[in-house]
Amino acid sequence: MILVGEDRVVSSTHVDNDTAWRSAPCPALLVGPDGIVLGLNQAASALLPSIAEGGRLDDGWLADAHRHHLEPVGASVGAEAGSLITGDFGPRSFAAHPVDHGGGTVAWWLVEDTERRDVLAELAVERERAALLDEMSSALFTSLNVERCARVAVRLAATHLADAALIISPGGRDYPVTRCARGESPAHGRILIDPDEVPGLGEALRGFPPVPSRWIDPSAAPDWLLPDGFGEAGSILVTPLPGHGVPAGALILVRRTAVRGFSPDEEAFARLFAARAGVAMSAARMFAQQASITETLMRELLPPTLTHLGGVEFAGRYRPSQDTERVGGDFYDVHEGEDGESLVVLGDVCGKGLEAAVLTGKVRTALQVLLPMADDHHRMLTLLNEALLNNGSTRFVTLVLASVTREGTSVRLRLTSAGHPPPLIVRAGGEVEEADTTGTLIGVLPEIESSTAEVVLGPGETCLLYTDGITEARGGPMDTAMFGESRLRRALAECAGMPAEAVVEHVQMLAAHWVGASDHDDMAVLAVTAPRGQHLTAVGGHGPGRFTS
Repeated sequence: MILVGEDRVVSSTHVDNDTAWRSAPCPALLVGPDGIVLGLNQAASALLPSIAEGGRLDDGWLADAHRHHLEPVGASVGAEAGSLITGDFGPRSFAAHPVDHGGGTVAWWLVEDTERRDVLAELAVERERAALLDEMSSALFTSLNVERCARVAVRLAATHLADAALIISPGGRDYPVTRCARGESPAHGRILIDPDEVPGLGEALRGFPPVPSRWIDPSAAPDWLLPDGFGEAGSILVTPLPGHGVPAGALILVRRTAVRGFSPDEEAFARLFAARAGVAMSAARMFAQQASITETLMRELLPPTLTHLGGVEFAGRYRPSQDTERVGGDFYDVHEGEDGESLVVLGDVCGKGLEAAVLTGKVRTALQVLLPMADDHHRMLTLLNEALLNNGSTRFVTLVLASVTREGTSVRLRLTSAGHPPPLIVRAGGEVEEADTTGTLIGVLPEIESSTAEVVLGPGETCLLYTDGITEARGGPMDTAMFGESRLRRALAECAGMPAEAVVEHVQMLAAHWVGASDHDDMAVLAVTAPRGQHLTAVGGHGPGRFTS
């Protein structure tokens, strides 16, 4: 009697005498210790017509399995004990189950597992493709530059999907094209093309479903589609690059004549890759657009670059509260007047970060509008106060206005503070004075008060405007002491006779060193210096002659 289970075959009698064995649906062979086939059933005869009773088991995987099965324990170098022995007979796959009958005689039962083999093979392919897609995705999303992302995509496609790849992005009359042949470096450019020359390309650029590769005639491919020296195209596949709501372009894959065409599975895999490449390129394009918009808006918020103006030296430095940010609540501007008088503005909006920067932009814009009345500081501050109160903002602003005029070898300033630390004057001998100006905060009370001080700078003397981020910066040996006005005055005393650039650089450097890695507020300084020992024309003036200290 023979019992056939899922994992083994058990025999209680000699199989060569069992008629049930002869008619069993599973192929079975009885093989002696010398490899001679002692018997085989009808299913085995049909499967293996070249094997007959009395003949030797042909060389092959089953013969190797029989030989290794009879080897002493520990001597086998084949499959491990208990492992499944499998092999192919033609297109079919079988698992061989041995049943010992003593004396080295073994009955080999062959259970077909072709479906299992095919499923495992498909699973291995899918795992490989999934790993490849993950690798490709990691490479694609490492860059937020559109052109660099397209270069990565065509290189990956040419390496893993085809012999050459092109990515065509939406355009006007000319289209951005990135191409790459296997083993070569990607190239990017723009070309004038008619997308309808390639079947399915125009539709792909508009986001429509792909045209199957078997419907595309490679012999009709235009010259611009193939890399130089590529040869004849054997198969072409066009698929869209889907983006975020709009098409990101089209991917074209090309294989040579000697290479087989694209199978349905390969086309499906190419579409999966195209979907990821499209998302990556779309994200890069969105990032580029947002970065451009941010840069444009940021340009209006960043402090201006200062230089000589009207025969006067101007210099400024700004450091936001967070090193990762570019703007904040401190600001300064210098506006050149038509009558030779320049208006300097330095301010501090309550708070820091982006919200403070937004109000900073509004204040700077309002002051720009109020420039025609720059000769009346109090009126400018009053109108700005009314604008902030009507704006409904809970933030306030402190300001210093300085009207600057060159008078011969001197510089005359009218200084007005509105809730802000008064400017400091550095005389030629190193003395440091405080401008006699005070005023109330802007954007708090319906009426403001302010007083204006007039100061004359001799050659080499400087007026420094600064925000409280400098004096209130905490740090030092204990990380808790404020930089303070006394240290600022001592630092300025060391700057007697220095150019404006050197003054602001020295003050900002000392404050930054004092703070170290500690948290701090926005810091801004602006210096107005009367030049010394230069022609007026060398510093932006228009008058003749030379002055000296």
